[in-house]
Order: sequence, then C-alpha cells, then structure tokens
Amino acid sequence: MRIGKLDNDQLDALILKKFKHTRKEVICSPRVGVDCAAVDLGGRLAVLSTDPITSAAKNLGQLTVHVSCNDAAAAGAEPIGLLVTLLVPPSASEEDIGRVADEIAYAAAIAGVEIIGGHTEVTDSVSRMVTCATVLARAGSRGVLDARNMRPGNDLVLTKAAGLEGTAILASDHAERLGSVPEEELAAARAFFQEVSVVKEGLFAAEHGAVAMHDVTEGGVLGAAWEMAEAAGCRVVIDRAAVPIRKETVHICAALRLDPLRLLSSGAMLIACEDGEALVRGLLEAGIPAEKIGVVQEGEGTFFADGTPIEPPGADELYRLAAETV
Repeated sequence: MRIGKLDNDQLDALILKKFKHTRKEVICSPRVGVDCAAVDLGGRLAVLSTDPITSAAKNLGQLTVHVSCNDAAAAGAEPIGLLVTLLVPPSASEEDIGRVADEIAYAAAIAGVEIIGGHTEVTDSVSRMVTCATVLARAGSRGVLDARNMRPGNDLVLTKAAGLEGTAILASDHAERLGSVPEEELAAARAFFQEVSVVKEGLFAAEHGAVAMHDVTEGGVLGAAWEMAEAAGCRVVIDRAAVPIRKETVHICAALRLDPLRLLSSGAMLIACEDGEALVRGLLEAGIPAEKIGVVQEGEGTFFADGTPIEPPGADELYRLAAETV
C-alpha cells in the first residue's frame, strides 16, 4: 500500500463503516472530513481528537502538540489537556528524548494546553522517533462546529497561507535537493514551524461567524476543501489565484516539482462562514493573515473557479516525493 493516510474510500470501507453509534453521550462520531469526537458528559461538551506524527524528522515535539490542538480548534473547542505517546528507536539517545520533551513543553505553552499524561517507550518497532497525541478540549459557547453545517451561500476563508508545514519540512529535511533556493529563503521556510498552531484563529472564528472549519493538513488546501464539500454535501468552488502562497513555498515546490495546494498545510485554517469579507477583516485586526478563497454553492463536488474539477485527495505531496526518491 502507498505511504500516507488511507484514501477516503479505503477509510470508509475498511474502517469507518465497521463502527456503530451506540452511546447517546457521543454527539459526533467518526466519518470522512471530521477530525474530532464530541462527548456530552453533562454540561459543556468534551471534544477529543488523536493524531500521530510520522512525516517529520525535526521539530517532532512542536508538531505533536499543534496538530492535535489544531483539530480541536477546527471544532471551535479550546484545548485543555494533551496525552502524548513517544516511541523511541534503540539508536536514540537520552539527549534526543530530552530535546523532544523540551519541544513539547514549548509548544504546549504556545497552545495554552497542559500535558496531562502519556507513555514513553524504547522499541525496535520504529526506526525513528514517532509520537501520537490525544487532545481533550472544551467546546465553545456555540457548541461543536461541524463540517455538515456548511451551506450554499457560505464563503470560504483561508488563514495564513498554503503549504506552511510542508514547506518547513522540505526546507529542513531536503535542503540538499534545494540548491536553487537561496539560503535565506530556506531559513525563512524553516521558521514556518513556529506558525503551525491554528488555535488562535479557530477560537476567534468560532465566536465571529464561522459555521464550519477544517485545519489544513495532509492533502493541502485542495484536500481540505474536497473533504468539507464531501461532509456537507455541497459544491465548493475555489479561486486558485486567491489562495495565499508564500514565495518560499512557491520556490521550494517549483524546485521539487510539487503542488503547493496539495502540500501538508498545518498552520492554515479553512473556514466556512456567512460573510467572508467581515471575517477576514476581523482576523486581520486580530493579527491573523486571511483571504477569502472560495464559495459554497448548491450541488456537489469541488471545482476551481474556471470549472475544472478538483480530484479527491490522494497521497500528500510529501509522501509522493518520498516515493519518488526510493
């Protein structure tokens, strides 16, 4: 099988269809395009999500925290606690473990989340350090935002820029293949790791008009748009020219022949809302770059503004690159 997440058809057929909704306390259960569960424990909802980090050799601790907290923020929920599992190969040193723990502590402070437990183990089942984190979050005053809430007439807003995390990983892990990219741009790209949290914009948008959100991870902006359209049963139209892409991403992707719109993009939040211009203004006033990049219409499918269909998400561009180099 190819490296990366299962495609959506595989995920649905092999896994999701086998799980039944059996508890009334479970408000939101697994399906394509939804990254969090929600459980009513009496009072405000608890939101939970879990994610591994397998694609980055560097900045592992930071990504561990931010990717899980971002899932919660996409539901409009405030991250409270994080459980972290760290699997360590025998070749690692105590210093390596300590470095990852330092990164986790630093990122937790940025995200405003507490590390409440986990597990650390040295095992020959992995060849490099792998983490898996589960976040516990508190739903906002409007409850849990769900991709199914997106409706025709909504606007789509993207925060920050496409391809942030993927660009940072490429600049860190594949610098030897990027001789055509100036070193100052590679350094700037590596600094994108500091921007992968979307907790701030998620919580802001949840209180200022968002009806649904998706943190943009594997498959990039186009994958996130497709998944939102699939979950809501609506037609999504993306204006390719409106999608913000930083010059570092453009140059690095061009050097490696990758599509920045299908590149791992933690740090960007895709937000469906009733008034995109108003939300963009609010985000900008809060210090968060944002652009309106599309609209939601009657119908089905995901398209560019010129009518070109957008294909379902396959392997992220990072994994495609890895497959080409094997």
